[in-house]
Amino acid sequence: MHKKIICVIAASSLLTTALFCGCGSNSNVSTEDSVPQETELTVFAAASLTETLTEIGALYETEHPEIKVVYNFDSSGKLKTQIEEGAVCDVFLSAAQKQMNELDIEADETVNPDRLDFVLSESRCDLLENKVALVVPEGNPKNITSFSDLPNCDLIALGNDDVPVGQYSTEILTQMEILDTLEQEGKISYGSNVKEVTAQVTEASVDCGIVYATDAFSADLEVVDVATKEMCQAVIYPAAVMKNSEISEKAQTFLDFLKTDACKDIFESVGFSMVNESI
Repeated sequence: MHKKIICVIAASSLLTTALFCGCGSNSNVSTEDSVPQETELTVFAAASLTETLTEIGALYETEHPEIKVVYNFDSSGKLKTQIEEGAVCDVFLSAAQKQMNELDIEADETVNPDRLDFVLSESRCDLLENKVALVVPEGNPKNITSFSDLPNCDLIALGNDDVPVGQYSTEILTQMEILDTLEQEGKISYGSNVKEVTAQVTEASVDCGIVYATDAFSADLEVVDVATKEMCQAVIYPAAVMKNSEISEKAQTFLDFLKTDACKDIFESVGFSMVNESI
């Protein structure tokens, strides 16, 4: 009789455990089904787009709560190298055509000699135009008023020649026929991207710097001159979805969003102008 009681208790315990586990399993399934899965959209963008795209990303996530926009801001040259080396990137926004061309198989072999094929060519567009500006520290201690004053400076901040802002700066100084002299006299302080150049000017560690007009605005720096079309080529920002993107449709949706009136207002508020013309 004692053995029967033990068997009944054991059986009852097993049944209770089974029911409890069953209920726990159903609860987990229900909870998982009720939580929407968030998709990460990775955007590689030139450092000069940091402020505007951060604001736009928040706006986009409000309208698309299922998407989480993740940014990687740096010089276009570094971003291009990361993409080439296999980094996850859904959308690329470059500060110059050079870096985008080097990734686009549809570009001429003279600008893409390695025949790299990372750009979803049908998505590529010219999105924005910027200006190249000469900026000075607060109070303008050296009383610099234009590019023509550069030979009289002790130290000028420029971007490295492997980043777009540096390439535009080099073009200007070469056209003025003063680049070699400034380098020989040790009058150039280089930054790895435009944010480093603006920081040097803000800290007054240099007499002046050459940056984008939009970065001058964001850093609240005084602009004393703006490069003309005769001094350097137009500063066009191309954008495209990457071929390796596993969410190319969502990436295209984000790229299309950048062309909307809401984004246009944000871009233009800091000095960009819209291009919106497909290549």
